[in-house]
Amino acid sequence: MSDGTQSPTELVHAAKAAGLDVLAITDHDTSAGWDEAATAAAEVGLDLVRGMEISTRHRGRDVHLLAFLPDPTYGPLVDALQKVLDGRNSRVPAILGKLHDLGIDITLDDVRRVSGDAAAVGRPHLADALVAAGVVRDREQAFNEFLRPGRPAYVDRYAAPLEPMIRTVTEAGGVSVVAHAWGRSNDPGPLDEAGFADLAAVGLAGIEVDHEDHGPDTRRQLRAIASDLDLVVTGSSDHHGAGKVGHDLGCNTTAPREYERLLARAAAAAAASGRTTPEVVTA
Repeated sequence: MSDGTQSPTELVHAAKAAGLDVLAITDHDTSAGWDEAATAAAEVGLDLVRGMEISTRHRGRDVHLLAFLPDPTYGPLVDALQKVLDGRNSRVPAILGKLHDLGIDITLDDVRRVSGDAAAVGRPHLADALVAAGVVRDREQAFNEFLRPGRPAYVDRYAAPLEPMIRTVTEAGGVSVVAHAWGRSNDPGPLDEAGFADLAAVGLAGIEVDHEDHGPDTRRQLRAIASDLDLVVTGSSDHHGAGKVGHDLGCNTTAPREYERLLARAAAAAAASGRTTPEVVTA
């Protein structure tokens, strides 16, 4: 429902075929696919954790925050997500304008054709439109040549402040995990141990350590930070279907013990919030 190329139902069936026991669905800045995914998971016998990947910014750095099992109707969370979505959607015309200045005439209708029912339209869909027009061969080339920061068609957008968003997720009865924390650059930036300690103090529950962007040394360092701060260690494929190569379902997973720790923290957050939160769909 954001930048993946599969529907929630297709994703659930693919996860089952890949032999997974548990799947988390975390579209960007939306819970729009939750109900469809839950129905499919119950049908095929797959545990499903409902979540979202929220676009945030922290001390000048973009940070993706995974929010697992929050109440999606909690007003401050709804408002914050809408502001992020508005920022995402409003920059699409600005990027199209920059592409036009470069002699590439991709229209909003072209983007809509490839984005389908996506609740959050953004750069991945612009990349898909560039692929469909024959300008580039795949999303990666589109980002590398046009859409990444510093490239000629890049346009910045609003992202929610990280620390307040962690608090909002907690208030909504969910738990938050920083996704692919150091990325491919192996640059901690503000997410060194002291930075994570600050985030843990406002409610951060975990760090996504096992991710394709993290090499062995990065994983070792992040695992040590998580251990020092009693944060949950998660892993994920960051699967986007055909839109992101090298991220096959199951290429990285969360250890069963860490998964149980995450669920325990989610249960505690839900109880403390007093809100009705989504349960894990169980096989």
